[in-house]
Amino acid sequence: MEWTHKDLLSVTQLTSAEILDIFHLAENFEEIGTRPVKKTPTLRGKSVLLFFAEPSTRTKTSFDIAAKRLSADTFSLATSGSSLEKGEDLRDTGLTLQAMQPDAIVIRHSQSGSADFLAQQLQCSVINAGDGWHAHPTQALLDGFSLYKLWGEFRGRTLLLLGDIAHSRVARSDIELFTKLGASVRLCGPRTLLPRYIRDWPVTVYSDLEEACRGVDAVQCLRLQLERQRSGLLPSLREYATRFGLRKRHMELARPGARIMHPGPLNRGIEIDSDLADSPESLILDQVSSGIAIRMTLLYLFLTSISRRSE
Repeated sequence: MEWTHKDLLSVTQLTSAEILDIFHLAENFEEIGTRPVKKTPTLRGKSVLLFFAEPSTRTKTSFDIAAKRLSADTFSLATSGSSLEKGEDLRDTGLTLQAMQPDAIVIRHSQSGSADFLAQQLQCSVINAGDGWHAHPTQALLDGFSLYKLWGEFRGRTLLLLGDIAHSRVARSDIELFTKLGASVRLCGPRTLLPRYIRDWPVTVYSDLEEACRGVDAVQCLRLQLERQRSGLLPSLREYATRFGLRKRHMELARPGARIMHPGPLNRGIEIDSDLADSPESLILDQVSSGIAIRMTLLYLFLTSISRRSE
């Protein structure tokens, strides 16, 4: 595959063929995780800066492991203790980081568009690890990869996204990826947690969870940010769990073998019952391992394309 992208900011910039090529490569990189020595010298001498201005466990650790398995060096920067905390703006922070000559910067930031803004200022590759409510492209890629390994083909498949759609960058990126690959996407959640402009999205919206689950091939539960209840968008967590928490009876309406997903961290008993999260149909832990393979693939593509462009 000839990789021509400098940055990864959104799923929208990728073609369906490029997404499938990423999946094919990720299958090869996933095998490295099964070896006694989980390391390859592919990116020796390259450096990756992890710039996480929001808390993260899975994404940050996943990128760190992915880079180190490819023998790249990693360095971390968080808001706490950095110049951002002292009032330095994002552009100056980015230029300071650029002066350290990393080959790629992985950024997570609370402001939508922050990754795009930084990419326009810097010469190195910028990979968006989540910006505000806007996008989380690597999460969508790992979600797709987890199902690709089971399905192979996305046409004729239906994915349900369940929960807080309005504030979810995961939902936006999943919709972009799965519809681009030919799958149908359904949404279900409280009316107060649906975007105002949802009529413009290529999705089918349900208010009843049982109807939404009928005949689906997979359900992705989204994390409910508990501050939504405090801000008045939900009457109570108990009511949310009663109406929109995924239960065994809902999955009995789905297609046989339907899979259960969650980007984490999950609130057991609110978004999803524990017996479903821990069931054989759950892909929640596979999403974590798929994330390492996908991020290894992306780092390989971006950091080796830099070398080819400089020749």
